[in-house]
Amino acid sequence: MKVAERVAIVTGGGGGIGGALSVALADAGAHVVVADLDAAAATAVADQINARHPGAAVGHGGDVSDTATIEKLIALAEDQFGPVDFYFANAGITGAPGLPGESDWDLAIDVNLRAHIRAAQLLIPDWVRRGEGYFVSTASAAGLLTQLGAAAYSVTKHAAIGFAEWLNITYGDQGVKVSCLCPMGVNTQLLYAGEQSGDPLGDLATRAVTTAGEVLEPAAVAAEVLAAIDDERFLILPHPAVLEMFRHKAGDYDRWLRGMRRYQRGLLDSEVS
Repeated sequence: MKVAERVAIVTGGGGGIGGALSVALADAGAHVVVADLDAAAATAVADQINARHPGAAVGHGGDVSDTATIEKLIALAEDQFGPVDFYFANAGITGAPGLPGESDWDLAIDVNLRAHIRAAQLLIPDWVRRGEGYFVSTASAAGLLTQLGAAAYSVTKHAAIGFAEWLNITYGDQGVKVSCLCPMGVNTQLLYAGEQSGDPLGDLATRAVTTAGEVLEPAAVAAEVLAAIDDERFLILPHPAVLEMFRHKAGDYDRWLRGMRRYQRGLLDSEVS
């Protein structure tokens, strides 16, 4: 499915992967609603786009895990550009490190999972009637593997992949396309949130990712996403090594778990030394 002349909403679009996706979509000829909890950041990205492609973008601030906000985004897109063709459920949080309390679990589930569910509930029925639409979920390699030091992040990213799979299977024959982005380390504020948390498990979470492979720039990830959309490919892996890791996990789960515990011990030992 081509993005040129299409209408897209990108959540978490005020920076990082979402900001890069917004710019890449506009460069490819799409009209973009840039959404972010930080309204000023969303507007700044939209202004950057409009400086290159006048009238191609609009920014909007709000909590994209809230149904009312998603409704506003859809209405804004329709008013400014036309019916929504693409929804990039990209906003996400690391959540509290370790095994957090109830309120932290609720927040992580809302942002990393329910935001996707609520957007799909609003968009999918119309896409089925139209016979086309594209839902792109940003999950993480942590959803295929795990995230050391951060239970809420790991669990919600597993769930986000599961939901994207279900959408693909259920609506794929009705014209609705679904892709799921699962990167490892990307040079964004989110990557270093654990390190900056002051919690040893938060620091473990950051170091587990930054030592596992190359840390990519958001623009490189955005380019991979657009290539996958062009191919209508479900699983988007900017880090090819993730696929091999996933195969090892599936091939011998117990061996993989032992290896992850060994990797965790090594990181914790290096911190102590």
